[in-house]
Amino acid sequence: MDAKHFSYKITALILLGTFLLYIVYTFSLLFNVNHQTGQIKSKAFNNAIPTEVSPILGIKVPQINILGSIVRIVPLTGDSTLTADDEPISNTIHLNMNTRQVAPKYRFLRQQGLRPSRHLPDALIIGVKKSGTRALLEFIRLHPGVRAAGCEVHFFDRHYNKGLTWYRQHMPPTIEGQITMEKTPSYFITREAPRRVYQMNPSTKLLVVVRDPVTRAISDYTQAKSKKHDMKRFEELAFTNGSAGGVVDTSWGPVKIGVYSKYLEHWLELFPMSQLLFISGERLVADPAMEIARVQDFLGLKRVVDEKYFYFNSTKGFPCLLKSEERSSPHCLGKTKGRNHPHIDESAIDRLRKFYRPFNQKFYHLTGINFGWP
Repeated sequence: MDAKHFSYKITALILLGTFLLYIVYTFSLLFNVNHQTGQIKSKAFNNAIPTEVSPILGIKVPQINILGSIVRIVPLTGDSTLTADDEPISNTIHLNMNTRQVAPKYRFLRQQGLRPSRHLPDALIIGVKKSGTRALLEFIRLHPGVRAAGCEVHFFDRHYNKGLTWYRQHMPPTIEGQITMEKTPSYFITREAPRRVYQMNPSTKLLVVVRDPVTRAISDYTQAKSKKHDMKRFEELAFTNGSAGGVVDTSWGPVKIGVYSKYLEHWLELFPMSQLLFISGERLVADPAMEIARVQDFLGLKRVVDEKYFYFNSTKGFPCLLKSEERSSPHCLGKTKGRNHPHIDESAIDRLRKFYRPFNQKFYHLTGINFGWP
């Protein structure tokens, strides 16, 4: 009995000793690996040397030799500083991105060797004036896959003789996979614009923001009057005899633009309906996330911009942005957006609605969309 118990004790001691040896061996291996890794890192930084000016970044960047491979060190932000053995090298690789006019969201891409370049637009917001084109542009620019010219270029109506090279230079830099976009609302009503756009690229996608033509005409007039205070009353300009009892003056710009079907037919002579997207100006105000979802689908983009990007300003009666490409703080589109309209005689509004009704019906038929205007 005693011999048996003694045998059990010996076996237990052997197992315990084996376990302790395993623990010691494991810790020894880990210590050696960490020690060697530290030596490699130290050697790599000690071997850091300045290079020639980078053709991508336009600055000097350091190089390190890691296990026989040369690696360039590049900061991820414009004010980043890299150190080796506590030696600052920010004087060598500091990026002054503001002087290079590079958008913040492209810093990382440029530093990875992806050079943005300018391209002719893939998509155009061609109209309609005073229907929400600026809002649409600012909303879709929230998407990282879209880059748009900040101002109206007016190439296809005013500057066509300057050529496509001139036009391209007015486009923002983009990288592969991004969409280049431009907005000029007067393209929609310019007779030569459809042919000119088609000659540039017959696959161009066209976005058209439309709005109740009566409200659009009043908004157009309101903008003009804000710049010319002695302007005649709306009723005097919209009707031939200066009152609602006269004939609608179709030669007056704010009235003429609202005959959407007339201008759309010119575009449909060259472009299939599948390349046009019609956005409701009213829904863009009431539910911007829904309309922008349609735009993202049309452009073949992942739905990134949604309701979390917007808030409604009850004072202006207009949706505003919680953030944008230029500003991270909440802001609205500008003082002119959501401008109060002057009082217009109800009889004048009724006359205009009757005038536009048959044209609206034709526009509904062409687009396959009933916008529900009165």
